Amino acid sequence: MSGREHGHDPLLPHGAQSVAAPPRTNDELSDELEVVPGFEHENLQGWIPQLANEADIRAVIEKAFDYRGDVTITRKDGVAVTGYLFDRRVAPTLEGSVVRLLLASGERPAIPYSEIAGIAFTGRDTAAGKSYEAWVKKYWEKRAKGEKNISIEPEALD
Repeated sequence: MSGREHGHDPLLPHGAQSVAAPPRTNDELSDELEVVPGFEHENLQGWIPQLANEADIRAVIEKAFDYRGDVTITRKDGVAVTGYLFDRRVAPTLEGSVVRLLLASGERPAIPYSEIAGIAFTGRDTAAGKSYEAWVKKYWEKRAKGEKNISIEPEALD
């Protein structure tokens, strides 16, 4: 055995070894939960922002990159492309900066920032309302109704 099963790493000096704490026994089960404040998630679905300058384009692309739904990018030549924005390459100029979309067809076109005339948040945000806090709320609602063996299953994706 290497010792890694017990929290030891042979690459660390002996004094820096960490030993995993033994599991706690649950002799006192508590209904108290430690809740850490989260952050408010922006609802961007349906938003069509104005892209007046370079700063606007860069800011909206960052929001689109963090968005968990499809976006529609309208290029300056009038062609609209809809897909999931999964990558962006930021450079000092708009010509050197590129976004990449994953289309329903499986294609992955790259579009330079300089060719973008508009961005619309057209797809459903697949993770909206699925925060840990929402899960805990559903759990406590089911528990208040007296349900046992509570399991909260994920919703099917459309």
